[in-house]
Amino acid sequence: MERRAFLTGSTAVAAIALAPRAFAAWEPSQRYPDPAIKIVDPSFARYRLALSRVEQIATGFRWCEGPVWFGDGRYLLWSDIPNNRIMRWDEETGAVSVFRKPSNFANGLTRDRQGRLLTCEHGTRRVTRTEPDGRITVIADRFEGKPLNSPNDIVCKSDGSIWFTDPPFGILGFYEGYIAKVELPTNVYRVDGRSGQITVAVGDLNRPNGLCFSPDESKLYIIEGGVTPRIIQAFDVVDGGTRLANKRPLVNAGPGTPDGMRCDVDGNLWVGWGMGQEGLDGVHVFNPDGKLIGRIDLPARSANLCFGGPQRNRLFMCGSTAMYSLYVNTQGVPYV
Repeated sequence: MERRAFLTGSTAVAAIALAPRAFAAWEPSQRYPDPAIKIVDPSFARYRLALSRVEQIATGFRWCEGPVWFGDGRYLLWSDIPNNRIMRWDEETGAVSVFRKPSNFANGLTRDRQGRLLTCEHGTRRVTRTEPDGRITVIADRFEGKPLNSPNDIVCKSDGSIWFTDPPFGILGFYEGYIAKVELPTNVYRVDGRSGQITVAVGDLNRPNGLCFSPDESKLYIIEGGVTPRIIQAFDVVDGGTRLANKRPLVNAGPGTPDGMRCDVDGNLWVGWGMGQEGLDGVHVFNPDGKLIGRIDLPARSANLCFGGPQRNRLFMCGSTAMYSLYVNTQGVPYV
């Protein structure tokens, strides 16, 4: 979905020069189809483009998270959490620059239905919106008088409501935020698109992490990160799109570590995956029934991903200290 140009105001700064040696470790495939794209089930074959391969588009970071595509400006933003900054990559030129620093240890990013940037901030324990003129509006920072933990991942439903997870990861140390006391359960919250009222969408998840809606928004998928093994839970969206019900496990991650995810238009889940082992670092793709159908192997754990490009058919993948992309034969669902 194309929107009007997003104004960055004073938040964008000069492009940074990445040292050539920073790219030396990445060796792209010289073959088509790329052997890093694994067909686990025959149903995944239709989504693999034979003449597409994994590309490294930027490197030299500490921990990449929360990518979001701005189609009207043809650029990608993502968080480099320990370096306390949001980065920008321009599709036309390949230039990499700092979009915002300090970012308040930003993590998850997305856009609202007016095309504005929504940001989960560990450092300030809040969710914010960046206005077209660069001003920052606070969407949520407290619930029932107590500070949030550390908002992690975020999505925006077509009715304008904002949904985000609130695990404690950003307040457990000084690497991705600041040490602080946990004062609230690890809830998933909904912020009403009209009134701005914040409510608990679901409160019985142990450290909820990545989340995304199904294409028709009838289901919300949430990664439960505080259990072993991690579970991708599925919920029905009920009561006019305001509440979740019928919690059920969709994917048992086994030894893997799912983190962030997005749906394609066919309802498949593309999930950032990792555990520092061959076959577990990269992206795992599940059909709507929770069956693993495909895999994209990366040289490092993938925390999160998003679809972008002019046709939303380019997958952008966080790979720990680098960003990768791959053209695929499907499209991502806009914003959700």
